[in-house]
Amino acid sequence: MARITVEDCLDHVENRFELVLVGAKRARQIAVEGREPMVPEENDKPTVIALREIEEGFVTPDILTEVEQDFEIVAAEDALALDDLTAALAAELAGGIVAEAE
Repeated sequence: MARITVEDCLDHVENRFELVLVGAKRARQIAVEGREPMVPEENDKPTVIALREIEEGFVTPDILTEVEQDFEIVAAEDALALDDLTAALAAELAGGIVAEAE
C-alpha cells in the first residue's frame, strides 16, 4: 500500500477543497454505486482508491458536473412520464364524460 499525500493529488486539482469534493464523489461512486476502480484495489478503502485515482490522473474535477447531468436526465424522463400520465388521464376522463352523455 503506497502512501498518498495531498501534495501528490494537488497536481490534478486546483486546491484542497476541490480535492475533498472530487475524492468524496469518486469514493461514493466506488462504494455506493458499484463503479469499478481504475487502479488496483490492493485491499484499500474507497477513499484511498479515489485518492490514488486522482494522483494517477484518472479522475478529474469534471466528475463534479456528472450530478447535474444525471439530474437533468431524470428531470426530462419525469417530465415525459408526467405528460404521458396527463394525456392518459385526460383521455380516460373524456371517454367517461362522453359515455355519461349518451
